[in-house]
Amino acid sequence: MEVDSKKLEQTSRLIYYFISAILCLFLILLSNKILDDLDRITHMPELEDFENKIVLANYEKEENKLNSQIENLNSKKETIEKAIKTARENYLNEKQSFDNWIQTRKTLGSPDKDQEVIDRAKKLDEFYKVEEDWRSQLNSIQTEIDALEKKRQEIQNLITKEKSEAKTKYQKELKRYELKVFLIRLLFVSPILALGIFFFIRFRQHKFWPLYLGFIIFSFYEFFFGLLPYLPSYGGYVHYSVGVILSLGLGYYAINTIRQYIERKQAELKISTQERAKKIQIEVAQKALENHFCPSCGKDFIIKNWEFPIKKNIESEKYKLVTNFCRYCGLELFKDCNNCGHKNFIHLPFCSSCGTTIRPEK
Repeated sequence: MEVDSKKLEQTSRLIYYFISAILCLFLILLSNKILDDLDRITHMPELEDFENKIVLANYEKEENKLNSQIENLNSKKETIEKAIKTARENYLNEKQSFDNWIQTRKTLGSPDKDQEVIDRAKKLDEFYKVEEDWRSQLNSIQTEIDALEKKRQEIQNLITKEKSEAKTKYQKELKRYELKVFLIRLLFVSPILALGIFFFIRFRQHKFWPLYLGFIIFSFYEFFFGLLPYLPSYGGYVHYSVGVILSLGLGYYAINTIRQYIERKQAELKISTQERAKKIQIEVAQKALENHFCPSCGKDFIIKNWEFPIKKNIESEKYKLVTNFCRYCGLELFKDCNNCGHKNFIHLPFCSSCGTTIRPEK
């Protein structure tokens, strides 16, 4: 049965990624369970834990007592205000009657009515005096209400002060709790992250790389989602410092890796083409042929029409658009098969026409 190596490679890659994802998923679920249990080691402080409940209860009891007294006085105040309103109406009605009677008396001119005038004036004064008595009581009640409200305000200030002090202690303890949680998570995540970095540096070419890859992804997940969100803020200094350290570390690694790659490529180009040809792997050669670039220096080996005018002859035109040797590093790319004469990419193992071995010995 024929095997399509390209499809097999793609299928294998998908299976490897699937294995990495499954391993990473279960590691994340397991670690989340462990971290949840670790967080329970320290008790998270609550604001109520720092409040003096006895003192606050006494304050609230006194406040409720004052509220009850103020409510009763307000009820009396409303009753007196209604009584004042009624007394005022009675006084105004009596005064209107008195004014009308005086006007009538002046018109008729009855001097024998002087005693009656005095009696009716006294009665009008009595109505006014009733209203004044009610107003005096209202002022007295209002004075009591003002005094009680002043006491209530003092108690409320004491309650606010007590809760403010409790909140200050709570925030201080909360910072300690967050620091404890961070240190506990740091003790758990740091070895995982260090191991993930070690696997990434050391085992990228290992045959069990998919398993290592799953662990590496898991370690970075734990760092960014299991540790960083719990960094103490301290005004942002810690977060920004961690960002600077990460930027420096990743930047140094990226720059160093790129420089090493460039230096390695430059050193390879100084080696003879025969030695370079022996080090080219079949996977690299396959990709180089598919994307028509030199497997040693990475330059395109296709000649454009404007670079080299082509005249039609018996050769196939597609072969006249490629060079047998790389124009940039001199590596041999194509040669004729010794058995059938068919032109082949020299870095693949067999002739595409007759199956004869064509790749140089390693």
